[in-house]
Amino acid sequence: MSNWLEVNVAVTHEAVEAVAEILTEAGSKGVAIEDPQLINDLRNSGTWELCDIPEQENTEVVTVSGYYADDEELQGRLARIDAELEAVEERIGKYRFGNTRFRKVSEQDWANEWKQYFHVTHVGKSLVIKPSWEDYTAKEGEHVIEIDPGMAFGTGTHHTTNMMMERLEKVMPADATVFDVGTGSGILAIAAALCGAKDVKAVDIDGVAVRVAKENVEHNKLSDKIEVRQGDLLHGTDGTADVIIANIIADIIIMLLKDIPVKLNDDGIFLASGIIEERVPDIEAEAAKQGLKVDAIDHRGGWVVMQMSKVK
Repeated sequence: MSNWLEVNVAVTHEAVEAVAEILTEAGSKGVAIEDPQLINDLRNSGTWELCDIPEQENTEVVTVSGYYADDEELQGRLARIDAELEAVEERIGKYRFGNTRFRKVSEQDWANEWKQYFHVTHVGKSLVIKPSWEDYTAKEGEHVIEIDPGMAFGTGTHHTTNMMMERLEKVMPADATVFDVGTGSGILAIAAALCGAKDVKAVDIDGVAVRVAKENVEHNKLSDKIEVRQGDLLHGTDGTADVIIANIIADIIIMLLKDIPVKLNDDGIFLASGIIEERVPDIEAEAAKQGLKVDAIDHRGGWVVMQMSKVK
């Protein structure tokens, strides 16, 4: 069983994306965001079943956690994180609550931690996300996605993933070819297949995520439609797609935009998420430079999903 170090940074809502990016670039094997306001929203939404988490009182503090292998590179990673967190504070002022906290965990500990937060969740008109450790009987017309996140990001409860699934349900062309960039647990690749895609290529740079995604795809009996492989963004895909989806962070999406026109079919759709509202103008500006137009934006809890297409 692998050992990992969990690094916890308590921050303001405004600093979440910057801190998540720092932890990711330092090599985090998954980034978790514990947002008490999101928990309250989910409790009150009527879409989260079996929820025994109490109402959160302090909604101003968001905890961003990164996970790092306990190996010879660990101390260097931690020094880099500390330096970059201080650099952000010099630019924007105080945004942290208390000191950075550390906790040693095993891969099994990670999986068990999810169980207290992750319950059956209804998304859109027909999608249902079910943890592998809970029971649920599907109603007529429902598509159940059974997920065990393991060490990979993606349970479907965060606004970004939730909104992405809703938009996939709305816009997925019949028999589409889909590229899922940064697949994490594979949840969006699975959702795409259940929404009608016939061929899904799911890519992640992290080997742990690739393993977890393959297990989830196989468990949902979709191996004939979904191929999971390791790769860096769209460099892990061959050919072109009718739909490209990326639930990452704004800065990575900006880097990805230059490759979208080449990899997207002429009438194709690009869905981008993991974006806070304040970064929408940055992404719109870069999209325009790359010959893309924004056709729709969904907002929820300070996060957005952006739907784009090629300018004709």
